[in-house]
Amino acid sequence: MTIGHHHGGAPLPEKRFSGRVEYQQLIRDALVCAGREGWRELILCDADFEDWPLAEREVVDSLAAWSRHGRQITLIARRWDHVIRHYARFVTWRRTWADIIEARGSRGADPAEFPSAIWTPAWMMQRHDLIRWNGIATFDAARRLNLRQDLDEWVRQSASAFPASTLGL
Repeated sequence: MTIGHHHGGAPLPEKRFSGRVEYQQLIRDALVCAGREGWRELILCDADFEDWPLAEREVVDSLAAWSRHGRQITLIARRWDHVIRHYARFVTWRRTWADIIEARGSRGADPAEFPSAIWTPAWMMQRHDLIRWNGIATFDAARRLNLRQDLDEWVRQSASAFPASTLGL
């Protein structure tokens, strides 16, 4: 099944990307597609999500649209401080949909080794070079499997974090 082709939406790209603008647009497009197509699972991973457009109403609206049909989302970060301080809408979404969101933290991790990625059952996007914002967006099954195994390992090495009940304190 190819994603991104029904309901009149633009398809997600299969390409190498470079630069902050392109990276952030891929995040927006992926979350719009997730909401439109009701993907059963999402994993969002970044050291601190500082570079993600999570303060934007449209991005949080996309996550909310996905939440109504989605099954499970895993959020993995080194630290959640920036998100809690600067992304009020995202924090509210986290509280509202606590039952389908697993949030993990790994404070001791090396920021340079921490993945910056979106994994879905059919498509993935990963930033490999944190300085030049280079990475790949692909439907490739082998790459998706490798990323999923990597992210599963990060989940195993992390602890529950960014709890819904204590947000805003």
